[in-house]
Amino acid sequence: EHGATEVLGLEADARPDGRLVFTRGRLRGADLLLDEASVTATENLLMAAVLAEGRTVLFNAACEPHVVELGRLLAAMGARIEGLGTNRIVIDGRPALGGAEAAVGPDFVEAGSFLAAAAATGGELRLEGPPEPGLLRGIARSFAKLGVAWTVEPDGAVRLPAAQERRVRRDLNGATPKIEDGPWPAFPSDLMSATILLATQVEGAVLFFEKMFESRMYFVDELIGMGAEIIACDPHRVLVNGPSRLHATRLTSPDIRAGMTLILAALCAEGRSVIENAESIDRGYERIEERLGALGAVIAREA
Repeated sequence: EHGATEVLGLEADARPDGRLVFTRGRLRGADLLLDEASVTATENLLMAAVLAEGRTVLFNAACEPHVVELGRLLAAMGARIEGLGTNRIVIDGRPALGGAEAAVGPDFVEAGSFLAAAAATGGELRLEGPPEPGLLRGIARSFAKLGVAWTVEPDGAVRLPAAQERRVRRDLNGATPKIEDGPWPAFPSDLMSATILLATQVEGAVLFFEKMFESRMYFVDELIGMGAEIIACDPHRVLVNGPSRLHATRLTSPDIRAGMTLILAALCAEGRSVIENAESIDRGYERIEERLGALGAVIAREA
């Protein structure tokens, strides 16, 4: 028995040798309850359901802005979709879709990463054409716990000043504050690593709780090796006590977000750092060395 499963007429067969074999049959609508509000799963099911026969209802669907953006493109191509931006999406399939034009919106995770970079290094930053202020609300709330804030100018640009307090704001009764991630519109998991780095440059202690994914906290070993004062409580929680004086070293990027964080750590550190496997960072940050260089970073890509 191979353990085959079928969704919307798409069959995934897990073979004993570890291979996954996918087969497309006749696409048919269905009621589907996602095990978790996964962005990628929601987007793939959306693209299949718009061409399936009948109605598909997605329960526990992801609500992130980029899911909504994809849904709006599909709707512009002729798809019938209701409930975008909620956790229940209804799709009535059509035989075919037509062409459409769409503009890709700003990436709020990328925006948050650049804000973390400026705050950690004590620099000033102005983001032109940024995400709508509402898209940064969850990020602003967590950054405020670290004494970091920005303003929105009349033209919509976001300005982060250099003169930041950068001191942890303790909770009621002097308790150590906690920054935790969650499904949209909560603080995004993709910014957890960059915010941990920011906390190493902030005065005070803060607890980070990664609730969304496994193994995402292991990268902190690299920061500890650079001199950061971080206590790994368990695979999902770390306690950061700053500020820490980081020193340069040789690093290896494990993935997109942790890789970007290692770049930020290298910018904060004294001396010259080398980050290997940097191509993994390119999947989430286009021309990162050019754009950070334009902001004053001394950074170069070696062949």
